[in-house]
Amino acid sequence: MSALTANTPIAAWLADPTGGPLIRGLLTQLGTEESQLAPISGLPLQQLVALSQGKLPQSLIDELVLAANDGVAPVGDAPQGWQERITVGRFAGKTVIVTGAASGIGRATASRVAREGGRVVAVDLFEDKLADLASSLPDTDLVTVAGDITKQDDIDAIVAAAGERIDALANVAGINDDFSPLHETSDATWERVMGVNVTGAFKLTRAVLPSMVAAGSGSVVNIASEAGLRGNASGNAYTTSKHAVVGMTKSAAFMYGPHGVRVNAVAPGGVATGIPFPPNVSEAGSARLGPFQAAIPTIATAEQLAASITFLLSDDGVNVNGVILPSDGGWSVQ
Repeated sequence: MSALTANTPIAAWLADPTGGPLIRGLLTQLGTEESQLAPISGLPLQQLVALSQGKLPQSLIDELVLAANDGVAPVGDAPQGWQERITVGRFAGKTVIVTGAASGIGRATASRVAREGGRVVAVDLFEDKLADLASSLPDTDLVTVAGDITKQDDIDAIVAAAGERIDALANVAGINDDFSPLHETSDATWERVMGVNVTGAFKLTRAVLPSMVAAGSGSVVNIASEAGLRGNASGNAYTTSKHAVVGMTKSAAFMYGPHGVRVNAVAPGGVATGIPFPPNVSEAGSARLGPFQAAIPTIATAEQLAASITFLLSDDGVNVNGVILPSDGGWSVQ
């Protein structure tokens, strides 16, 4: 039997006579149940570090691997399952703006575009995290802009950093709501979620379209969500915002398609490094949503979402316009 490593799928750990008890002991320690691992059972054990959002340290994963191998670190800890495959030069000569680039899907998208030869304008609120992104990609053409996409001055700064030529835009930045149903949704929650998820994407897209139209080509990819396709994936504000993103995408695709500009959206399902939830979620909303969220068939990595996004951003997406692409492991067909 192969050695259990950090890159071994969670399902294989659970099925192993040595690894299974170790994982179940970890779950008991964390106060959770084995059933909660079902949607992510195909992911490597290592992914639990990102999923836990800081609650599960890397050191604990390292300890599990050692314990499963009689205290000896296994040799040849090669990743299993899907692996990102870089297409060298796919974005060569192109300038691509990516928002939400400091973490999660945005970071994975910015990283992939940069490694495939594109000039990336990486945008986020957090200057320190953007600096970390830049330092991780030393041999690429990456410009960072710390700014708030809901503010026009920051939109102007992003466009100025990009320069005259803007070939593509990925509107990844987004925030979740508190799962509240409509009657519980506060003005503050509504305005913040709609501001970032809809108004910010609208403002930046509006700012880059003139140069794309002038060039006769361009690609915009918006991040929608399963919540933009159904009503049982999140709270009222987030669901409304993502339905608005779908509408904005389709309208822009119709209006600007004749000018050579493609506008599409990717609708993620569960993502291992997804956006954080507010600290106080609605009890009523969570109770109503819980059984439906439990039906999520799989959890994707940020890199898997970036594969879908960069396909549509790139020239590989030629002849694709106005599409809402579910990248959700099949959740949307349930």
